[in-house]
This record gives sequence, structure tokens and C-alpha cells, in this order.
Amino acid sequence: MTDSPSNSGTTPETGAAVPPGRTGLIVFAWLWVGLPLAYGVYELVLKAKQLFTG
Repeated sequence: MTDSPSNSGTTPETGAAVPPGRTGLIVFAWLWVGLPLAYGVYELVLKAKQLFTG
């Protein structure tokens, strides 16, 4: 028996497996949330820069 864990498709943090064929859906969901969030943070930085620099 080896000391290294086998790669069974689970994540070590949660032990949850990603069902086959769902990787694209997960990427899409992260982009669906992440892109508007990144844009909002970008706009916030621009507005804060305007506020503090005049």
C-alpha cells in the first residue's frame, strides 16, 4: 500500500466529487458571477480614485 492518496475525483477539502460533464457548467457559473463582480470592483476603484483625487 502506498502513502499517497489515490485520485478518485474528489477534492481533498470537501470530499465532494464533480459529476462528469458538469465542469463546463461550473466554469460558466463562476464566470456568470465573477465577471460582473470584477467589473463592479473596477468601477468602485475608479469612483474612489475620483473621489479622493478630485
